[in-house]
Amino acid sequence: MEVDLDKISHNALTLVTRLRAKGISVTGVTKATLGSAEIANAWLRAGVCGLGDSRVENMQSMRDAQISAPLTLIRSPMISQVAQVVRLSDVSFNTEMDVICQLSLAAGKAQCIHGVVLMVELGDLREGIMPDQLEATVRAVLRLPNITFLGIGANLACRSGVSPDCQNMAELSSLADLIDATFGPIVNTVSGGNSANLEWALSGQDTGRINNLRLGEAMLLGCEPLHRRAIDGLHTNAITLVAEIIELKIKPSQPWGNLAQAAFGEAAPSADVGPIKQAILAIGRQDVDPDGLLTPLGMKILAASSDHLIVDVTHYRGPLQVGSEITFQLDYSALLRAMTSPFIKKVMKRTTINRAVTNV
Repeated sequence: MEVDLDKISHNALTLVTRLRAKGISVTGVTKATLGSAEIANAWLRAGVCGLGDSRVENMQSMRDAQISAPLTLIRSPMISQVAQVVRLSDVSFNTEMDVICQLSLAAGKAQCIHGVVLMVELGDLREGIMPDQLEATVRAVLRLPNITFLGIGANLACRSGVSPDCQNMAELSSLADLIDATFGPIVNTVSGGNSANLEWALSGQDTGRINNLRLGEAMLLGCEPLHRRAIDGLHTNAITLVAEIIELKIKPSQPWGNLAQAAFGEAAPSADVGPIKQAILAIGRQDVDPDGLLTPLGMKILAASSDHLIVDVTHYRGPLQVGSEITFQLDYSALLRAMTSPFIKKVMKRTTINRAVTNV
């Protein structure tokens, strides 16, 4: 996997600048990068206000790399990890009072103050406190020692595909107003969501109380998640996956013999188009989501097993031989799995780029 840090930084700077004009700060989400210090530092130089991750292990890696920027745990903490949470992160997103009470105890033992953002359910049905229970939850949080209530947040488009829009974002703003009206001006952070919020945030509509977004995918891949469209002015090839051909042969396009299930269930039927030029690459489902790979022109992914990616290269015009490397672009699913694979080498590079970019 090749990561162009200059392109990553450009993407971050572009979005930070556009959103700053709307009064919205950016938290750089490092979970898809396995807490990469190089990418985290590139984003910090580009102006993100802090970093967010869903795993304490990734936060530990960044702290070990001497990253002192504010860290936010963006997945609800596990009670079994509260001591690590208060030691490694400045803030955590929460929905359960049992967990927040344990964070309070852990912060007391660590002699620190831990920040809490309460996540609100706005329809996507992943994490979140139901809106009619938010006031009581805030009241309970404010009673706890060693905990400071910072604000509220929401997450959309991850489980059910519910899109951020004027209606649900206005509801989040109204909830912030309600909390302030009830308890005084205590809401500092209103974190509206993730990369899926960009279309709404940059549409020119009123963004209300929303003053923070948590961005990872858009800065890494240059695309918005709702429709997988490239974002104007961003690089979509900042991260690429390079795999080596280990077999290159002319073979029939259809299997023969008695067919049963393949290694990963029923194999998709293949059309009989006669002999094809088939390449096998040394990468598989253990390393990457094959459905999330974009092939070079003239190639088509036929199948994948745990360690093999089978590609039809019949119509590819470039020279190929055993040992040749093929470069793929990735979607978020492929990126997440590939970055997690210990068998894929991560290569950070820097390239002088033209700042005038149009989705390249």
